[in-house]
Amino acid sequence: MPARPRARELGLSLGVLPTGPRNAITDVGGVRVGHSTLIRGENVRTGVTAILPHTGNLFREKVPAAIVVGNGFGKLAGSTQVNELGEIETPILLTSTLSVWRVADALVQFMLAIPENADVRSINPVVGETNDGGLNDIRGRHNGAQQVNAAIMEAVTAPAGAEVAEGAVGAGTGTIAFGWKGGIGTSSRRAGIHTVGVLVQSNFGGDLMIGGVPVGRLLRNAGRAANTQVAEPTADGSIVMVVATDAPVDARNLHRLAARAIWGLGRTGSTGSNGSGDYAIAFSTDRAPKQLVGNDDMSPLFQAAIEATEEAIVNSLLRAQTVTGNGRTAEAIPLDRLMQALRGFRALK
Repeated sequence: MPARPRARELGLSLGVLPTGPRNAITDVGGVRVGHSTLIRGENVRTGVTAILPHTGNLFREKVPAAIVVGNGFGKLAGSTQVNELGEIETPILLTSTLSVWRVADALVQFMLAIPENADVRSINPVVGETNDGGLNDIRGRHNGAQQVNAAIMEAVTAPAGAEVAEGAVGAGTGTIAFGWKGGIGTSSRRAGIHTVGVLVQSNFGGDLMIGGVPVGRLLRNAGRAANTQVAEPTADGSIVMVVATDAPVDARNLHRLAARAIWGLGRTGSTGSNGSGDYAIAFSTDRAPKQLVGNDDMSPLFQAAIEATEEAIVNSLLRAQTVTGNGRTAEAIPLDRLMQALRGFRALK
């Protein structure tokens, strides 16, 4: 099946800042992404996505980081230590809700097996999740060491600046957003000499907006008129947003940067409902800055995070293929009707 287009390939430009060369989180130097996609039989549609701030031993070469909770109906392992110490010491893994503990255990085993960590007696694994139980046999808890190791090794062996697979891959294999097939999406922005990249695992609700256009409502109206598939809006669901930057930013300002991802989420029509788990993880790849970015100079990075988050979410929808699993089908967002709606509002170039 041919790949579906990203936002820029449709002529849709979100925000005003320029993107990085690949418009992905891997535009931030050193960052790597890997996926392990698990499709088995009629009911298993899940996986693991790994984000590596660098390919070295993260326990020995920790990166500054912070985590922001938009609404805490979720399971983000390791969050309290990250915010207490202001650093991340493992790859960041995303997966299915009920697989968090198996994935965290496998991540600890991976880190302990590194020869330089032979004397380590404490590891803080960072594992986020969204609930893929609509398309996946979530109670089977199918993600474990095999998927964790495969995702990390794909990331480790990826070339510098590699493109990132999006849509129904890795941790996004069984997710649904705005009633359509969701998944993994990514985008980046240049803010002066620095880059901000975002990767999302979209599985949340609301009434979809793209570039300020009420796409959700327009698609529902068009679908009803044509007697075709209509995605009714739902409020609940979750999203994990991972924000990377090469700017020398400390944990305090990374917390502020992560908060801007929530603003980007809001631009897409999320309502942050009671049943929503909305988390943003931000880290800097500059581990030994000679001079930190000051408060007064954070605003361009804030804007970059907002714009990249919005576009990453849109890309997660656009790139996703229709998926059937666990007795349900999640349709890919219909590009013809989407283009018609956007043209009607002159949102395309």
